[in-house]
Amino acid sequence: MVWFTPGSQVWQLITLLSIVGEYPLGSRHLLGNKAVFKNLVHKLNRPQTFCNTETGDTMTCRLLSVSGDDRNRNIRLCKVALPILEWISPECQSYHLNSFRRHNFSSSVSHRERNHRIGEAVTMCMRAGIEVRPFLLPELQNEAFVHVIPSEAVMYPSKDLKRLSEDEMSKTSFTRMVGALFACGTCYAMYNTRSATMKWSGKGEFKARDSLRDLSNMNSEISIVNSAILLGQSGTVALNTIVESDKSQKQEFRFDSVYDHIYFIPLNEDGIRQLRFLTVPDWKEKILNLLFDPEERSYNRGRFEYDAIVDDVYIYSYLDADIARLMRLHETLNAQKRDVVVLCFASQVAFLREYFGPLVELKVIDFDAVEDELGPDRRNLFEG
Repeated sequence: MVWFTPGSQVWQLITLLSIVGEYPLGSRHLLGNKAVFKNLVHKLNRPQTFCNTETGDTMTCRLLSVSGDDRNRNIRLCKVALPILEWISPECQSYHLNSFRRHNFSSSVSHRERNHRIGEAVTMCMRAGIEVRPFLLPELQNEAFVHVIPSEAVMYPSKDLKRLSEDEMSKTSFTRMVGALFACGTCYAMYNTRSATMKWSGKGEFKARDSLRDLSNMNSEISIVNSAILLGQSGTVALNTIVESDKSQKQEFRFDSVYDHIYFIPLNEDGIRQLRFLTVPDWKEKILNLLFDPEERSYNRGRFEYDAIVDDVYIYSYLDADIARLMRLHETLNAQKRDVVVLCFASQVAFLREYFGPLVELKVIDFDAVEDELGPDRRNLFEG
């Protein structure tokens, strides 16, 4: 007997798959303990009897199907298991069936890859305590200026952003955006490049940004969209993405020309903790106030990207993981040598050392101390 209880690991998997349709087997570590979820997926790939602890209802079926080759193993709900979605809520089941053509999926590798990228982004948000269950969120609209987006941090997957109309859909048809995060008066376009080097789709990304800005303006008080979140497997991905962007001679293929701020979040536990920072009001100011006295701060009045001057040395904080701003600092230092110290977390050292070489000195800041100061809500939506 498998007990179905809100917050249980079975509940977590079903909730996730109801939103994203399919999920990469190789990303089980994002759900929590990798060994636990490995065993759970193996178990649910065989017939089991499930019992709803709230109603006493039972059903016997194979819950999950696992398919694909070794590199692209894929998890889906079995069609016979779809009635279990009603145990979460009727709205959950309705959302899933409407979103995935009555549970019919394309065999296209590109479609599966896109679903996997969205699935990882949704998982990161849920683990960070960001509400992403569409059946619990107000539906976005484009008919009037109505503030429907909640004040707490929420994420809408790209599938829901594209539903508004054919015109809006055509605007974003060339984008790699996986969703939009709304938090503390800011709208962040979300991208997930996984292990690949991020490559923009040219002018399509500008159109996608403008479409998101219009959508945000219609549904909230946010009228400017100039920030993005880039998810990726490691600092190496961030480095390769920056180097590739530096090579481009066309402005539309440089990602820092689309967004002024791009926050790189690794697809791991550190990334989940970093993502929580963005849900804290004035989070960047709070970090800088923690690091520097007011008289040391630059307050963005400098001639290049730095945050403070301490003992005649320029100090730059990379604790916000803003790689667009980092690129601007790198360009300055390549043109003119300056004494700069870059503050970073331990997990960011290897990437920064490879990117800057001897151009800067690195100083490690304790992650726990910053996290304690910001005090983000450490709830986990996977816990029910």
